Amino acid sequence: MIVLGLTGSIGTGKSTTAQMFVDLGIPVNDADKVVHDLYQAEAVEPIDRAFPGVVVDGCVDRGRLSLALAESPARFKELEAIVHPLVRLREKQFVEKERAAGTPIVVLDIPLLYEVGGEDRVDAVVVVTADPDIQRERVLKRPGMTAEKFDLILSRQMPDDQKRAKADYIIDTGLGLDSARTQVGALVERLLKKR
Repeated sequence: MIVLGLTGSIGTGKSTTAQMFVDLGIPVNDADKVVHDLYQAEAVEPIDRAFPGVVVDGCVDRGRLSLALAESPARFKELEAIVHPLVRLREKQFVEKERAAGTPIVVLDIPLLYEVGGEDRVDAVVVVTADPDIQRERVLKRPGMTAEKFDLILSRQMPDDQKRAKADYIIDTGLGLDSARTQVGALVERLLKKR
């Protein structure tokens, strides 16, 4: 089984690209969705202890957690120490299940793949990219997004040019959805031939 790591900076179209893999029948483990699930399950108690006041009705309130982290960005490491091992456990279970099922290719959608050393857990890395102006325009259209929030998020991510330099494969979404779909299809076809 080929384990692909999918990553890309905010606003590059990574989630859209992940869906393109799903549309081709490739199972995708979305780390963001896993975190969302954990914020309603295993991660609630340890986050509540570390960040009092961010749990509402038994779930981690992402808005409150974001505010707490904005006040003290150094605490991201503390949050990551709680969440990352839980995410990795879910990821491992996903890979084991798909391997047992004989699935030829799986995708691990990990936004901070390079930043957390996740390339060691995959066979190859696909970086999703887009022109910086397109990226900025996409992100600033999101509800509640500000230029300051965008800059804070970017400051925690490896720059796009460095990700592209380290990538095994690149999908450029700045060329439009049809082009990205074609790129993903060609990559899957190429990988299936390698098996």
